[in-house]
Amino acid sequence: MTKKYSRRSFIKGLFSFSIGGLLVSIGGYSYARYFEPSLLDITNFNIENEKLPLSFDGFKVVQFSDTHLSYYFTLDRLETIVEKMNSISPDIVFFTGDLMDEPNQYEYVNKIVPVLEKIKAPYGKYAIYGNHDHGGYGTDIYKNVIEMSGFTLLNNQVVTIQKQDGTKISVSGLDDLMLGKPSYEGTLGNLNPEIFNILLAHEPDAALETHQYSVDLQLSGHSHGGQIQLPFYGPLITPPYATEYFEGMYEVGNMKLYVNRGLGTTRLPFRFLSTPEISCFTLKSIK
Repeated sequence: MTKKYSRRSFIKGLFSFSIGGLLVSIGGYSYARYFEPSLLDITNFNIENEKLPLSFDGFKVVQFSDTHLSYYFTLDRLETIVEKMNSISPDIVFFTGDLMDEPNQYEYVNKIVPVLEKIKAPYGKYAIYGNHDHGGYGTDIYKNVIEMSGFTLLNNQVVTIQKQDGTKISVSGLDDLMLGKPSYEGTLGNLNPEIFNILLAHEPDAALETHQYSVDLQLSGHSHGGQIQLPFYGPLITPPYATEYFEGMYEVGNMKLYVNRGLGTTRLPFRFLSTPEISCFTLKSIK
């Protein structure tokens, strides 16, 4: 009788364990597929630098990245993101690439502009190319959408952001490393080392080169923070040019690098331990 009871208990326990494991798997799938991708972190940082003029003290820089508009990341979701950004009252807004997952196959291209043009930033909106923006013959599609939305597309270019008193900072943007033609020297070689210089570069590993120039803050995306991370291990995989730096703030030489986790997904519509984010950087003068 005791033996029979033990066997039945073992079978029952095994069955319960299997069902429990199945439920955990189902729960994990539901969380990674539906719940975490719908979350949003607004991460805040103070960026202190002696080159920042007093007139830029408190200046708010907002970065968003990697929306990958598709069946999984909808225009309604983008509307919500825009509302969140506007609630921060940014002075300037940067988009660091990958607007549509497949630009030449996205059905609602003409509906993107009315959403993005709602972003308000008194000192402008700037964007760069990501690999998905060039991919699928999307280069011109992306350019038209982003410029019609009121963004300035920086493609190996530098612009100056100037206050009424004449004080200024610079913003530069590199072309995409994977599918574009980035020009490090042509873009960054003539930066004024006496002013605060921000660089937009889609792939974070560009920092291996860019830190050699007079760049004070590089803002990147591309990695999605790995999109799927495991506890105590980190991301299962990161894309090319996001193997050295994949999430958060880094010091690379004298330069700060921030890697934004992005908002959408690609390849698989999952996020796990890599919550979508908007980044807000408040510039602080230490003069």
